[in-house]
This record gives sequence, C-alpha cells and structure tokens, in this order.
Amino acid sequence: MKKHVVLAFSGGLDTSFCVIHLCKQGYEVTTVTVDTGGFSADELQRIENLSPRLGAKAHHTVDARAELFDRYLRYLIYGNVLRGNLYPLSVSAERVAQAARVVAVAKHVGATALAHGSTGAGNDQVRFDVVFRALAPELELLTPIRSLALSRAEERAFLKQHGFEFPEKTEHYSVNEGMWGTSVGGRETLDSWSTLPQAAFPGGEIDAAKLAPKPLTLSFRQGLPDALDGKSLDPVALIAELNTVGSEYGIGRGVHLGDTILGIKGRVGFEAPAAHLLIGVHRELEKLVLTGKQQFWKDTLGNLYGQLLHEGHFFDLLARDLEAFLQSSQQRVTGEVKLTLYPRAFSVDGVRSPHSLMDANAASYGETNRLWSGAEAAGFAKLYGVQQILALRAGKEGTAY
Repeated sequence: MKKHVVLAFSGGLDTSFCVIHLCKQGYEVTTVTVDTGGFSADELQRIENLSPRLGAKAHHTVDARAELFDRYLRYLIYGNVLRGNLYPLSVSAERVAQAARVVAVAKHVGATALAHGSTGAGNDQVRFDVVFRALAPELELLTPIRSLALSRAEERAFLKQHGFEFPEKTEHYSVNEGMWGTSVGGRETLDSWSTLPQAAFPGGEIDAAKLAPKPLTLSFRQGLPDALDGKSLDPVALIAELNTVGSEYGIGRGVHLGDTILGIKGRVGFEAPAAHLLIGVHRELEKLVLTGKQQFWKDTLGNLYGQLLHEGHFFDLLARDLEAFLQSSQQRVTGEVKLTLYPRAFSVDGVRSPHSLMDANAASYGETNRLWSGAEAAGFAKLYGVQQILALRAGKEGTAY
C-alpha cells in the first residue's frame, strides 16, 4: 500500500514545497487547511485550487473558528490570560486547534503519516510535534522544512523548477492573522530596542483627531460574552465585530518580549482588539462578583493555564484540572460592562450584575457603615497586626525601622 501523509497546509512557500517534496518521496498527499479566522474566502479558494496543482490527492478545508472558541479561547477569557500581562495567546491556541483537526482528518482518511511545514527555529514546530505525537503516536511524523534545512531561496528555486512561482516577498513585515489576534514580525522585532512603527500593524496609522469617543456595552453570561450593545451574538460573530471596531481605534496593539519554548528570548508585535477588550472588561466584571481569594487564585491558575497552552503542554492532564477550576469560577460572572473607546485606549465606565458583592446598603460615603461599630473595628485592627508585633519583638532587627 502506498504511504499516505496528511499535511497541515497554508498554501504558502513552505507547505507548497512540502507537497511536491513528499510526492517525490513516494507519498500520497492529502492537504488540510484549518481556518481559525485568518483566511478570507478568496484566500481559501486559492489554497483549495493550488493543492491539486501541486500534486495532492485531496484537500480538506476545516472551519474551526467555533471550536477554537469553545475549546480554547473561552478558558483564556475565564482566566484573563495575557502572557506577560500583555500578549494574548492567539498563535498558541490556533496552532493547537489546527494540529488537532489535522490529526482528526488523518485518522478519518486512514493516513500513515502526518506532516507540517514548520522550520527548526520557532515555537510552532514544538506545538505541532507534541499534538501530533500525543493524539496519533502510531503515525509517522514528517517535517521536510526542518529536516532539509533549506533556505527560502532554495525552496523558491525548487518550486520554480516545478512550474510554481513564489517571488520573494517585498513586504517589510510578516503578518500572521487569526481570530484572537494578529502577530507582526519585522526588522524592529529582532532586537529589544527598536520601535515597531504604527504603520506595521494591520490597522495602520490611527488618525486620533478623527476618532470621537465611542461607547459600547458588553454583556456576559457565566463568563461568556453573549451580547454587544444589547444585540445577542454568538462568540465568533461578537469577536469579529470587536476586532473591526477595535482596530479602527488602534486598541490592543503592543510589542511582547518573552521566552520562547526553545529557551531564547523573542519579540513580536501584535494587534488583538477583541482579546484586549474582552479580557479587560471581563476582569472588571469579576472584581464585582468574585471574592478577593477567588480573584487571587484565578490570576495564579489562569496564568499557569496560559503557560501550558503557550508552551505546547495543552494535553497535559493538569490543563483539564485547571479548566474545571476556571469553569467553576464563572458561575456568577453574569452582567454588563459599559466602556468607552478612545484612540489606542479604552476605559471601563461602569459594571453591574445580579450577583454584585458591592452592597450599597452596607456602607455610606465617608466614615459610616452598618455592618460593624467603631469599637468592633478597633478590636479587629488590633488583632489584625498581632503577628507583626510578635515577629518584630522576637528579632533583634526589630528596631531597624
């Protein structure tokens, strides 16, 4: 039986090279493009037309946007996950979702191998490898770009020999677009000092003088966004609308500096309007309805969950434990948040919920309250500091201050 490989296929230079190379190695190739929000209808059609021309036996286009939200993004919202308190895990979530769907297609068609077009330099190779091996350890794993270590010029020359022109890109920046955000790489992200210009971002330069403040109201039900300005929307549609309006105002732009899976420092620009808006307002709603200890542990465990996802450990069973905790924490996170968009910023102007812990009947403005007396407060304050008093009394350094 002829060997049959399923290839994660983007229709770009690397994966196009992979199709021809794998065919020449004697494999029957099926290509799979998993749409996690980064493809237009025209681009998906171009990819579908290109695959058989390169020699693939079959091509599958999988719309995974709803699955991306249900299986991954909802927990990033529950956990208010921003890596380094800045960067939404858009690429991390997308790659795991894409790899898992590629495996599903491979099992459906009875493939004997899986392949991806990642190089040996970045995080994506690890994410694809780990998911492929975790979900389909019985299948052969092929990585032509990493294994051959060819330059992009050599790949272009190879494809040209086979009748396919992939001219060298003239753009200064590489852009990876997805539903949860768009990453931007260029010469300015290769060091830690250079400034990435606003023109490099997908939304381009922002003309602040032409942007009047824009009020919005977001509604949540048990932690999930379900309406924008009173209009009920499914999460995918709501995210798309927030990305559109947020991009106009330059919301959610930044440059993230952090640690890669391979142990080196990396820097990347990003534009993620919906992610920043949803996480920002969701956090404010949680402040109203969750206890202080809930918020502390959510911050801690949400950050751990994001770390697992980012570093390719999504299928570690700890991730399921953390999802159960995050899901449980959202039972009272229902309500509305009103906000205002400004150029490059937004403010949260108000929040309300039927589960609010802010009781107007408990205290009035100033010094009075109805839950305890002044004498009770004095006793509490005295007891509250007892351990510090004892600790300083017991140590010689206690007089240092």
